Formats: sequence, structure tokens, C-alpha cells
Amino acid sequence: MLEKFANIFRIPDLRKRVLFTLGLLAVYRLGAFIPTPGINADALAQFFNANSGSALGLADLFTGGNLRRLTIFALGIMPYITASIIFQLLTVIYEPLAKLQKEGELGRRKITQWTRYVTVLLGIIQSFAISLTLTQSGSNMVTIPRGEFVPMCIITLTAGTAFIMWLGEQITERGIGNGMSLLIFTGIVVGLPRGIIDLYGKARDQTWGAFTPIALLLLLVGMVAVVAFIVFVERSERRIPVQYAKRIVGRKMMGGQSTHLPLRVNSGGVMPVIFASSILSAPLLFAGMSFFGSGPLKETHFFGPILQNLQPGEPWYEVLYIAAIIFFAYFYISIVFRPDDIADNMRKYGGFIPGIRPGRRTSDFINDVLTRITLVGAIYLIIISIIPTLLISGIHFNHLWLIGRFFDSLPAWMTQGLGVNFYFGGTSLLIVVGVAMDTVQQVESQLIMRHYDGFSPKSGRIRGRRSW
Repeated sequence: MLEKFANIFRIPDLRKRVLFTLGLLAVYRLGAFIPTPGINADALAQFFNANSGSALGLADLFTGGNLRRLTIFALGIMPYITASIIFQLLTVIYEPLAKLQKEGELGRRKITQWTRYVTVLLGIIQSFAISLTLTQSGSNMVTIPRGEFVPMCIITLTAGTAFIMWLGEQITERGIGNGMSLLIFTGIVVGLPRGIIDLYGKARDQTWGAFTPIALLLLLVGMVAVVAFIVFVERSERRIPVQYAKRIVGRKMMGGQSTHLPLRVNSGGVMPVIFASSILSAPLLFAGMSFFGSGPLKETHFFGPILQNLQPGEPWYEVLYIAAIIFFAYFYISIVFRPDDIADNMRKYGGFIPGIRPGRRTSDFINDVLTRITLVGAIYLIIISIIPTLLISGIHFNHLWLIGRFFDSLPAWMTQGLGVNFYFGGTSLLIVVGVAMDTVQQVESQLIMRHYDGFSPKSGRIRGRRSW
């Protein structure tokens, strides 16, 4: 295995890409230690510790703790993800934008440029809401006057968001892997030591009494089981057999072989979870005044119950979260996978699925298979995403109106959770494992393309090129 890792640095282009990616990730982490001027770090950290199970805790997870310390990268990559979702939805429902996307590289560059503008706009709006929230009456989180802090906070956080967006684009273009996903990956990984320390503290203090050793053992076993489950599903695929008819091209006989069309069970990867989390956290961040103290929205009869029911762990939040994951799983696969194009290409080159007529029937068959396996992939994402909620705060079925009392008999760990800040399971682990697998796969493809051995046992050099 060490020899295979050493092969990465024997290829000049791959070595340059890997070092470039690591360098930009180091710059991203360096920005996590530069605070916004005028912040009372101790008061802010105390507040976040008291609200770790709320939507703020979820948003802080994706920013790698930057929101907790309100650094220059406090907004993280979420404004860019939200802007990307907006334009991907518009390309489906707005015909001029869909035509622009089909124009090739020039059209995609134009949409990317507009996405950047919307990202900056969302950064301004969110930073303005945060600045007003921190400077409200009775708050001790700001050490300078409000008139100075608000514009400084807007400029600092918006500039940090724009810089993070640039870092992600540079990693995608000149490095290895998807830049935006790697930034989220980095933000989650840096929280793992904090999770280890938290578990160690619970073991030392015997937080769960005599059940503590068993609980810690179950957590570790659960972590291993979740990792194995994620790897198994991420590598699972439905293979559709494809037969190519023989045809004569010039003096050569072409075709006549059997192959398969691989369809991954979870083709969207971690993107549906990231999109769903971003969409559900955006309204709560915009209504930031309800997070800190008793803001105006908290006191209203209309917005108060809505915001309360949109907190992680509340039944309506979980229902919307599940619905959003299913929606984005199908939405993402509809963008990246075109059954009509695949059927047309198969027909052009003399390919067909045994028992299925070429053309429209082939497209419908592929679409039906995609619909079924995407539902399986969405259910898998839902199961993985619900795990941290059960561990941290549980699902508060007893808060449901009228029927809540019927859930009082449920075990306390289901409605109140275990109070564990579990950084090793659920959404965070799904993102970490998924992004790591995608990045390793890209590195492995670069190695195999240059006739080096890959990381997996089935990969390797082209037969006949091995030197003994």
C-alpha cells in the first residue's frame, strides 16, 4: 500500500494536483483562525454550546466550527450551494436558462457567473442578519458599537464566502476531486478530535452511569457498521446488459461484444443530503433573530411556532428533511443522467438491451430502472441521516399537536436522544466517506491511466505492461 501511495508522487502532473489541493485546503483552515473584529469569542462559544442540538449546530457542522467562532469563513460554502440549487431548479422550469445550459461551455460559464453573483448576494443577506442578531439589545457577544460592527461584519463574511467559492473552483479545476465537497469534508474532519475528546470526557465522568462502557462500545460498533454500510451501498450498482451487433467499418469487423451499463444505486452521492440541509437551514439563518434571545420573530404568534417546528429533532423538520432528500435524489439524477441520450447513442453504435427494442422502449426501460434504484438510494440516505438526530436530540413526537400525548410512552432515547455529539455517524460520516471514496477513485483513475497500480485489488496496470 505504501508503494501505491508513493506512485502518486512519481507522476509530475498528479503530484502537482495533489499538492495544490492540500495547499488550498491548508489556506482554508488558516482562515478558520481569523475572527471577525469586535466579537466576544467566549460569549459566542458559550451560546453555541448551549444550542448544539439546534439548527445552529447543523450549520456549524458544515462550516467546520467557523460559525461557532464567527471567523471570516463563518458562512462557509452554504451560500454557494444554495445559489447552485436555485439555478439548477431554474434550468428545469425556465426555458431560456435551459437553452443557455445546452449551448456548451459558453453557456455553462454564463450560468456559473450568475451563480457567483447570487452567492455574494446571499452572503450579504445572511451576514446582515447575523450582524443584527449579535448586536440586539441585551447581547454581550459584540465588543464594539453597532454602527461599526454591522458594516464590518457584512464586508468580512461576504468576502470570506467569495474567497471560499474561489478556493473550491480552483480545487475542482486544477486539483483533485470536487472542490466544494472537499471543503465541506475538511470542515467536518477537523471536528473529529473534538468528538473524540467529548466521548473521552463522557467515559471519564461516567455520564450514563453503569451503562457508560456498553454505550461507548455500541457507539464504536455502530460507527464501524455505518461505515461498512455506506461503502457497500456507494459501490453497489445495477448492471444492465448491452449487446452490440456486428458491423463492417471499412475492412474491419466492429462490434459483436457484450457489455453492461452500470447504474449506481446512489448516483447523487452526498449532494441530496447537502442540498436538503442547505435548504432547511437557510430560512432559520435568515430569521436569525429568533436564535439569539427573544427577537421579534420569536414573539409573533405566526412565525414563532413555525420556526420552533423547523428545529432539528422536531417531527415536521424531519418530515421536510426526508421529503427534500427524496426530491433532490431524483432531481440530481435527472440532471446528470439522460436516458434519451443514452438510448440514442446505443442505437447509433448498434447497441441494444436484450429483449428491449432500441429507441423509445430502451429509454423508458432505463428510466424505470433508474426510478426504482434511486428510491432505494434515497431511503439509504434517509436512514444514514436520521442516525445523528436520534443520538443527539431524538425525534420529539411528543411535541405534535393533539396526538403528542400518545407518544409519551416511547423510550426516552427516541424522544429525548442520548445527548451525544456524535461526529462519527449519520450525515457527517456519509459526507466524509462519500467524498473520500470519490477523491480516491479519481486518484486511482489517474494512476491506472498512466499504467500504475491502483489502490483496490482489482485495479492495476494494463495486462502485458507489467515488468518482472
